[in-house]
Amino acid sequence: MLKRKKWLRRLLRVFGVFITLLIIAAVYFVQVSKTDPPKPADMSSLQLQRTGHGNGFYTLNNSWFRHSKSGLYELYVEGDAFERGVINGKLTRELVVRQEDHFAEQITKMVPSKFKRNFLKYLIGFFNRKLDKNITEEYREEIYGISNSASPDYRYLGTNYQRILNYHAAHDIGHAVQNLALVGCTSFGTWGSMSADSTMIIGRNFDFYVGDKFAEDKIVAFFNPSLGHKFMTVTWGGFVGAVSGMNDQGLSVTINAAKSDLPTGSATPVSLVTREILQYAKNISEAIVIARSRKMFVSESFLVASAADNKAVIIEKTPDSLDIYDSQKEFIVCTNHFQSKGLGNTKMNREQENESASVYRYKRLTELLDANGKNTVQNAINILRDRKGLNGTDIGMGNEKAINQLIAHHSVVFEPKKLLVWVSTAPWQLGEYVAYDLNTIFALKGLKENREVADSSLAIAADPFLSTPAFKQFEVFRKLKQQVMDGGTINTDSLVTSNPEFYNAYLLAGDYLYKQKKYAMALQHYQVALTKEIATKKEADHIKEQIKKINKKLAP
Repeated sequence: MLKRKKWLRRLLRVFGVFITLLIIAAVYFVQVSKTDPPKPADMSSLQLQRTGHGNGFYTLNNSWFRHSKSGLYELYVEGDAFERGVINGKLTRELVVRQEDHFAEQITKMVPSKFKRNFLKYLIGFFNRKLDKNITEEYREEIYGISNSASPDYRYLGTNYQRILNYHAAHDIGHAVQNLALVGCTSFGTWGSMSADSTMIIGRNFDFYVGDKFAEDKIVAFFNPSLGHKFMTVTWGGFVGAVSGMNDQGLSVTINAAKSDLPTGSATPVSLVTREILQYAKNISEAIVIARSRKMFVSESFLVASAADNKAVIIEKTPDSLDIYDSQKEFIVCTNHFQSKGLGNTKMNREQENESASVYRYKRLTELLDANGKNTVQNAINILRDRKGLNGTDIGMGNEKAINQLIAHHSVVFEPKKLLVWVSTAPWQLGEYVAYDLNTIFALKGLKENREVADSSLAIAADPFLSTPAFKQFEVFRKLKQQVMDGGTINTDSLVTSNPEFYNAYLLAGDYLYKQKKYAMALQHYQVALTKEIATKKEADHIKEQIKKINKKLAP
């Protein structure tokens, strides 16, 4: 009895020490996760108020915000850093709030446990504890300005400033942790003899997917900062970084994710490096200097096209290295692997080439450029909309190996020398491409009446595919797939017949039936999946492993 009491006391002491350590760790996480906002010299812009003119049109001094008939939102902002952020937030307040709602909803779907989400909050806070030290004072002030319009409903996740700051690193963290189709983008450029009128043409699909709602409220934003160059980006509420953009010097930048190790600490978010290049570089050399000066925590390719240089190159950057890929031709192609002599030969890049959909998509893109003749804006958009595999084979709708994966947040075409940009409208890159002339936009010096600012004479019509039975079938497939992801009940025959050439339809059906212990039926679907064009080695390995498990279960 005495021994048992001693043992119990020891156990209680150990348990007490453990709890104490947990409390200390929690307090430490909370303290180091705190991020104080900057202290702008002039905060008088907080007193400014927007003026509503009806139909979603708002103005604030010379800045303005409107909802185009195309479905795109359009924003013009000018001023110094904090003032820009404040005005941006006030003009787009509803979208800032809605975007965070969508983001929080998606996180809840991905991490249903409230306890785990709270733990994730402190983990991300700890990971990003030095994030602000890697962001310039200008962009910290701009983010602080816009954060004043964020929702008070998420203060349990951190202050408005801390949350909006952390969201700028969400792309990088998701890309590093997932290494999935979350960021499987495609971009290319032609000029000289490869373009019909020798003018440089740049095309890109931004295939960043975190749910349908995330892509609902795209903003075509035009910035006139007090320092640097005027520029445009395709963005969303609360985000001051850039993933696709062009400045008034005819320099465009788009980013494509490459394979990365799991980062050990925060650095400068990729989108803010891109933003800095757009704002402060007028040619490729200046873009390289800026990219080299910033430490990043993921690997990325920056396709930089310059009217001044009359060509495009790819800046390939990892947390430790930087290299430049120059095709030495009058065209360039970029997917999700490195091509330079230095970074292209690394072990991680070879794994990316062998295990992902990147090389296949690269080959298809090159094939289309060869087949389509001299490039035009229409040809570039046709390429960005292409849903087929190599040699035009049917690989199913939504395959990551296709240039058009039917998940794009946005698709863009630039003509840097003419300062023209075309932006896709919903759904994905299938809707009309709306044209903007940067010369015209920046000459407005404010917008006093609600009118269209896009150049309707240059618009590119919607893809006829939208009116086909095949598209209707794809909509059925997406609905059924979502039901599977949400744990609902489906008819697996309906799932596979809605997209019969897509391996993922059979993979989903197989996994669904396996969970229901219908092993023989699951096996049939897995076997069919192996006859289709599978996007990644990881998925192929999963199918093969499932077949092994079933064979063991069905063995006599």
